[in-house]
Amino acid sequence: MLDKVLIANRGEVALRIQRACRELGIKTVAVHSTADTSLKHVLLADETVCIGPPPSTGSYLNMPAIISAAEVTDAQAIHPGFGFLSENADFAERVENSGFVFIGPPPEVIRLMGDKISAKDAMRKAGVPTVPGSDGPLGDELEENQRLAKDIGYPVIIKAAAGGGGRGMRVVYTEASLANAISVTKVEARAAFGSDVVYMEKFLARPRHIEFQLLADGHGNCVYLFERDCSMQRRHQKVLEEAPAPGISEELRRSMGERCVRACLEVGYRSAGTFEFLFQDGQFYFIEMNTRLQVEHPVTEMITGVDIVREQLRIAAGEKLSFRQEDLQINGHAVECRINAEDPKTFMPSPGRVDLWHPPGGPGIRVDSHLYSGYTVPPYYDSMVAKIIAHGDTRASAIARMHVALTEMVVDGIKTNIPLHLEIVQHSAFKNGGTDIHYLEKRLGL
Repeated sequence: MLDKVLIANRGEVALRIQRACRELGIKTVAVHSTADTSLKHVLLADETVCIGPPPSTGSYLNMPAIISAAEVTDAQAIHPGFGFLSENADFAERVENSGFVFIGPPPEVIRLMGDKISAKDAMRKAGVPTVPGSDGPLGDELEENQRLAKDIGYPVIIKAAAGGGGRGMRVVYTEASLANAISVTKVEARAAFGSDVVYMEKFLARPRHIEFQLLADGHGNCVYLFERDCSMQRRHQKVLEEAPAPGISEELRRSMGERCVRACLEVGYRSAGTFEFLFQDGQFYFIEMNTRLQVEHPVTEMITGVDIVREQLRIAAGEKLSFRQEDLQINGHAVECRINAEDPKTFMPSPGRVDLWHPPGGPGIRVDSHLYSGYTVPPYYDSMVAKIIAHGDTRASAIARMHVALTEMVVDGIKTNIPLHLEIVQHSAFKNGGTDIHYLEKRLGL
């Protein structure tokens, strides 16, 4: 097992990783910006290193500073968490070239799956269904692009090959607007991702967002930990997730899970990874793979009993998976609400001092958060400050427990989106299950 791990992240995910390390007897190094000296995991770490000023570019995205921190503390491995450098192939490569273990997949696999065009090509070869599209980058010939869009069928969506997080995409409904949409998306893609390569796909009007969680150990063993439904979104950002996905048959679940396992093995995957799909009219369409730990991983942990972060650490230490596919089964249902420091109506960030923090409790309730009374939420980073996860024997039981938990939770001093979550879990459309990715925005009138 590893002796010391540097956690190259902040907030609740850094604390989550630290807890898994401490359970395994692994020492932790917390790197932090000058704005994050009072973070809970920093206060609890065995060693801490300040790596730069508050802006992420000077700290949590500062590769030389992070690697230097690993060197001066004699850390063996670096866990990137999610966000920041977690899916940066260059960072993973620099970590390994510096003699450290990168807790994640090999750099070449991150690079392959990080480009949506090469990822789709790899998935097609592995037998994973993909959205009908250009099967490669769009060229500059307008007539050819118009022909392609006509063959696919309007509406189509133009996407940045290096995109993510809901950025770098534009829906096109008519041929007249195609040329401008391609041009504008290219400009946005270059500004946001450093590459203006774009491609075209069929735009699905009312899909659900369903993803499969995978674990692979690098020794030829790979399992799928079933699926999550992440359709409750605002501006392509997930708000609430659940597992398993409502209405997915065991036969379809097994078929898709086995295809994802085969794809993982074919590309040489290692560590935790997630295949994201659009699901419409009983069909799955691959859209991308996240080569990292997911924000919503706790719902999978709750229904399987598998500690995904613990498995990441074991795999990084060279160990094999401690279980097989036949050992896994779905136990009940779990729902997760992302609690953000933001105005629940305008969605504007609400940083500031937390005067009182009282997390909910009771049967089946888990809270992942770095908050404590007196902590000040800085204005420099993502607004998520907590995740509430509710588990029950049935979906209805999990939703009922989530409702109780949301009413118990107290976060005084800053605004949060708890009122929005209360509205969601009480609405009949959500209770019935199977809402598409546009449901929330339509309900909010966005």
